[in-house]
Amino acid sequence: MTAMQVQQALKKRGSAKKAKASAWFFKTGKGQYGYGDQFRGVTVPEQHQVAKQYKDLPVFEIDKLLKSPWHEDRLTGVFILVQRFQKSTSAEQKKLTSFYLQRTSAINNWDIVDSSAAQIVGNQPLAILKKLAKSKLIWDRRIAMIATYTGIKQGNPKPALTIATLLLKDKEDLMHKAVGWMLREVGERCSKADLIAFLRSHAATMPRTALRYAIEHLSPNERRYWLTFGR
Repeated sequence: MTAMQVQQALKKRGSAKKAKASAWFFKTGKGQYGYGDQFRGVTVPEQHQVAKQYKDLPVFEIDKLLKSPWHEDRLTGVFILVQRFQKSTSAEQKKLTSFYLQRTSAINNWDIVDSSAAQIVGNQPLAILKKLAKSKLIWDRRIAMIATYTGIKQGNPKPALTIATLLLKDKEDLMHKAVGWMLREVGERCSKADLIAFLRSHAATMPRTALRYAIEHLSPNERRYWLTFGR
């Protein structure tokens, strides 16, 4: 199996119309977060089909997909990597995590991050997540935030609350959404009290987008309260 075979399979499923829509959706205009990204116009379910077909693709061939200028090549490469990770031993997972963290510049759109960060980086020490959260690269910071979803699902809100605090002043809207999303999940899956405590400390000053995402599952009265809290 080779990366070229995966690329040919994706190219065969491509659509110019879908590619144009994806380029707009993923903000590829000058100055936008996805500037310069290229699309084949392949749907996510189709990419999952290809990833399943090539699940045994060698890691060095996955690396070629991650270096591709085509968005779907990189996303499919990540799908294959996640499949590999889930079936690997602890020692192999450690190597795959290192492989992933050395290539975060290729994990360069929110869907690629969100399809892999929690699965591959989620059980890493908090110190590693903090380092990613302080990176100048937006995708490192998003990886740090989304990776905390693993702890949240295990009932441990500490990583999410710690990283969210570090990222509250981030200037990127994509990060505001990621922070708010994980805070919402803390309230849903861990403890509403943990979310409320965080809001008491930060609701008055946190970005509105992050706040709206965080309180999305609260009652209408609670949402109104937190939207005006301290303002």
